[in-house]
Amino acid sequence: MDELLAYKGVEIRQADQIVLHDVNLSVRSGEMIYLLGKVGSGKSSLMKTIYGALPISAGEARVLDYDMRTIKRRKLPYLRRRLGIIFQDYKLLTDRSVEENLLFVLGATGWKDKTLMKNHVREVLEQVGMETKAYKKPYELSGGEQQRVVIARALLNSPELITIPSAAHASVRLFTSTSGSCGSMTGTISRPNFLAKSKSLWS
Repeated sequence: MDELLAYKGVEIRQADQIVLHDVNLSVRSGEMIYLLGKVGSGKSSLMKTIYGALPISAGEARVLDYDMRTIKRRKLPYLRRRLGIIFQDYKLLTDRSVEENLLFVLGATGWKDKTLMKNHVREVLEQVGMETKAYKKPYELSGGEQQRVVIARALLNSPELITIPSAAHASVRLFTSTSGSCGSMTGTISRPNFLAKSKSLWS
């Protein structure tokens, strides 16, 4: 299987404080990886390094063929287009409908054809069982429904790797990862690979 993420001897710092040291992690196509640890143990910091929101201080780190030690800021959007990032606080635009939220992401990642964009949004919403809620604003949805919209947003550009916070597990666990496809609540999603974080029993 292809190696999508490879960390060897990685060190992560925040404000000159070492958060994680000597991290060794490999994620291959079709795998679903859970990160377990107490609150404050560095799970979120590790996730942030995957999409370049936090730099790698030492070691070797590659994500989808990008060297995370040397990646230029102008290259980060290209990396993030290949990732499905599910944020813990959702980051939905509250003044726009579900459909408009997803159309905004497509437009920002280079889609031009309005008809194709709308059709694609409808397909992705069907995959997470939210096709009848496309007209609603985020604040009109339940917490679980908002999670599904965030998952749909992460799937828009057929990501090669998906990062998931622990808050989204209730929805995400309805997906099952395989090497060829991933069955969703209501449809089929092509080739996602998961890297999820979860609290441990002691946190």
